[in-house]
Amino acid sequence: MGDAEIIPIGTRGRPGRGTGTQPSSAARGLAPKSSAKPKAAATKASPPRSAARGEAEPTEPDASPTPPAEPVAPAATRPSVHTEERHPLAGVPGSDWLAAFQAAALEVFGEQWEPQLARFLAFLRRRVTGDYTVDEYGFDQEVTQRFFMAALRPIAEKWFRIEVRGIDNVPTEGGALVVSNHSGTIPVDGLMTMVTIHDHIGRFLRPLGADLVFQLPVVSSLARKSGATLACSEDAERMLRGGELVGVWPEGFKGIGKPYAERYKLQRFGRGGFVSAALRTGVPIVPLAVVGAEEIYPLVGNIPGLARVLGVPYLPITPFFPLLGPLGLVPLPSKWLLEFGEPIRTDDYEGGASDDPMLVFNVTDQVRETIQQTLYSLLMQRESVFR
Repeated sequence: MGDAEIIPIGTRGRPGRGTGTQPSSAARGLAPKSSAKPKAAATKASPPRSAARGEAEPTEPDASPTPPAEPVAPAATRPSVHTEERHPLAGVPGSDWLAAFQAAALEVFGEQWEPQLARFLAFLRRRVTGDYTVDEYGFDQEVTQRFFMAALRPIAEKWFRIEVRGIDNVPTEGGALVVSNHSGTIPVDGLMTMVTIHDHIGRFLRPLGADLVFQLPVVSSLARKSGATLACSEDAERMLRGGELVGVWPEGFKGIGKPYAERYKLQRFGRGGFVSAALRTGVPIVPLAVVGAEEIYPLVGNIPGLARVLGVPYLPITPFFPLLGPLGLVPLPSKWLLEFGEPIRTDDYEGGASDDPMLVFNVTDQVRETIQQTLYSLLMQRESVFR
């Protein structure tokens, strides 16, 4: 061990290296660099490595003397600014913020953004101050027109592409009773009927809803604000005498909960309570046939046991729900056809006609048969389910 050759660090095992006075390149790489001194002062005049090893330094041709560098003035130092000390809006002119706001308003409200924004702010002010009207049934006309109708309109026009026929048969003023078939697993047909009538003749349809609608926490409030009320003879007659356009779906849950194999086959129209209300008030009955709603949620199954536990009439199973989860709740884009039939007058009957069960049954059967025949006619005219 005493005769072993000692190889200095950084020589990579090559003989003859590491014996000079200057450190090797590997050793210089390990040394920390000092940032306190300027670069020019960091290198001191030292004999070149070749001179230290006794080698001859190569001579260079004479060059003109380099003029001394002019002294550079030190840059002005400024105090450091931390993130918490810098204002987030510093440096952005107010004109740029105003232009950005105008561009955003133009994108949201369109070219007439200023009056629309003014109307929207006025709406918010009325809501905050309570300066708005709600009728005795809870109907909020302003909210229905600005929000409910605005939300349903793209679905009716773009998704279901509703085609309307016979809209002239709906009275533009005075009381009337619109009677329609009911289908679709979820009562979307009622909402589409509301927005269709409002957009074509400018009237609000006042639906008569089932008890379950007004037992659900959120749905109950929305139904009241949109103009719906409980499906009872007293409320229906009061609305009709007040000149309202009332909508009723006599099939009820039997209509929207029937299997897809029985589509467009009308169920029983109850005991004719809607006919009695129309006879007592003397308003016309407008039959309405809706084609297209049966296909949005094709009902292929039901879970009655779980439905009874949840307190609902049925628990539907469709080809996409609950298989696809929430995605299965998206309705299929079927093509819709709405046809309003000729009004059936009730003011020609005598005063006590509503108490005659046979007369009530005959008028009920007449309305039902009119809707059923119209459904068959529309199905023959429709090219396919989706167009």
